[in-house]
Amino acid sequence: MTTFVDRVELHVAAGNGGHGCASVHREKFKPLGGPDGGNGGRGGDVILVVDQDVTTLLDYHHSPHRKATSGKPGEGGNRSGKDGTDLVLPVPDGTVVMDAQGNVLADLVGQGTTFVAGQGGRGGLGNAALASARRKAPGFALFGEPGIARDVVLELKTVADVALVGYPSAGKSSLISVLSAAKPKIADYPFTTLVPNLGVVTAGSTVYTIADVPGLIPGASEGRGLGLEFLRHVERCSVLVHVLDTATLESDRDPLSDLDVIEAELAAYGGGLEDRPRLVVLNKIDVPDGRELAEMITPDLEARGYQVFSASAVSHEGLRELSFALAKIVAETRAATPVQESTRVVIRPQAVDDAGFTVTQEEDGLYRVRGEKPERWVRQTDFNNDEAVGYLADRLNRLGVEDALLKAGANPGDGVAIGADDDAVVFDWEPTMAAGAEMLGRRGEDHRFDEPRPAVTRRRDKQAERDESDDEFRGFDPFA
Repeated sequence: MTTFVDRVELHVAAGNGGHGCASVHREKFKPLGGPDGGNGGRGGDVILVVDQDVTTLLDYHHSPHRKATSGKPGEGGNRSGKDGTDLVLPVPDGTVVMDAQGNVLADLVGQGTTFVAGQGGRGGLGNAALASARRKAPGFALFGEPGIARDVVLELKTVADVALVGYPSAGKSSLISVLSAAKPKIADYPFTTLVPNLGVVTAGSTVYTIADVPGLIPGASEGRGLGLEFLRHVERCSVLVHVLDTATLESDRDPLSDLDVIEAELAAYGGGLEDRPRLVVLNKIDVPDGRELAEMITPDLEARGYQVFSASAVSHEGLRELSFALAKIVAETRAATPVQESTRVVIRPQAVDDAGFTVTQEEDGLYRVRGEKPERWVRQTDFNNDEAVGYLADRLNRLGVEDALLKAGANPGDGVAIGADDDAVVFDWEPTMAAGAEMLGRRGEDHRFDEPRPAVTRRRDKQAERDESDDEFRGFDPFA
C-alpha cells in the first residue's frame, strides 16, 4: 500500500454565502413595523497551512475532494445567519501549490505558513440593511455569493540542506542511517528506496538535514525509473553530494561514468541545480577492491574541481570528516542567505481613473461588461423580483456602467452581457432602466408608510363630525 505521496490534485470548494432575508416586523398594534430581515452568513474558506507533523500528502491522495461549510441564511427579527466554518488542511513543509495549468500560486515553507486555496462567498444583505431614507421598506434581499471552487495541484519538495544523489544501491540510505538517527529500509537490490529519506545531522554547532533521491538512472529526466518522480526533492538543497559506488558488481559501470550520467540527468532536469556546491563521496571503501579503486580515481575527480571523500557506512570511516565538511558549506550558505523579514501588509489603493470594470464590444455586436463589482452584484440579484432588478439597475448606474455603454456606442435595444461567457446575464439595454415596480412609486418606497392607518382615519372622521355638530349648535338661535 502507498505510504508516501508527494503530488496530488486537490479539488477544493469554499462555502457559499447565506442568502439575506426579506422580512417585515410584525407586532400587535404595529402592522407595519418596518423591515427586519437579517444578513446571510459568510461561507467558510479552504486554507492550507504548514504543519511540521505532516510529512506526506497521502490523506489528500485518498480524499481529494474537500469542501468548507456554507453560511446560514438570515432570518427575521434582525437575526443574521451563522458564518460557515473554515476548512483548515495541514500540508508538509515545502509544499508548492499550483493551478491546473502549472502556474505556481504559493510556495509554503515554514511552520504556520498559510494560503487560502478557496475563499468563501459573502453573505447576502437582508432588507433591513438595504433600507434607506429613499427605500424605506425593501421587498427583497440579496443572494449569498457562491464560494470559489477550483482544482489545485500540491507538490511536495523536501526542505533539506544536503541531497544525496547517485545510482540505486550506491549506499545513499546507508549513509543517512549512520550520519543521522533515520532508519530507512536498506537492502542489496536496486530500488530499495521508494521514498525520499530525511535525517537530521549534528556536526559541532551546526544542525542540518540530509535527504536522498531514490532511483536515479540514465533517462530519469525523461521519465525512466523513479528519478523524475523525486528529483523535485533536491531543488531546495544547499549542497549536492554524489555518492559513487566503488564496489559495484556491474561490469559496464565505474564511478566516473556514473558521475557523468547523474550530472547529465541533473542538467536535463533543470530546477536551478547547476550552481549548487557539489561533493563526491566514494562509498564502500571497506571492500578491498573498492578502496583501491577510490585511491585510483581520486586525483581525476579532484582535477575536475570536486572535493572528494572516501567513506564507508559499514566501518564509519571518513564519515566524521564528511559531516563537518557538509556542515561548513551549509553554514556558509545560511550566512549568505538574506534574513527573511516578516510579511508586510501591502495596501494598493484603486487608481483614481479606474472605474473597476470594462466595457467591450464583441464581433457579434454584443457589449460585454466585466468587473468584480458588476459580476458580484449580478450573482446576488433575484431576477424574479422586479424591485431587486431595479436595485441592481440603480447600482450599475451609480457605478457608471450606463455612461460607459453610451461612450462605447451602445444604442437602446442593443444586447449587453455582464460576466463571463459561461455564467453571463444578457439583456436588451435601455437607458435609465426602470424597476418594473410602478405600484411602489419611487423605487424602493412603500406608500403604505405615507398613508394614515385606519384607526387614525376613523378618529379623524369622528372628530370632524363632532366639530361640525358643535358649529351647528353655536349657530342655532332659539328666539328666531
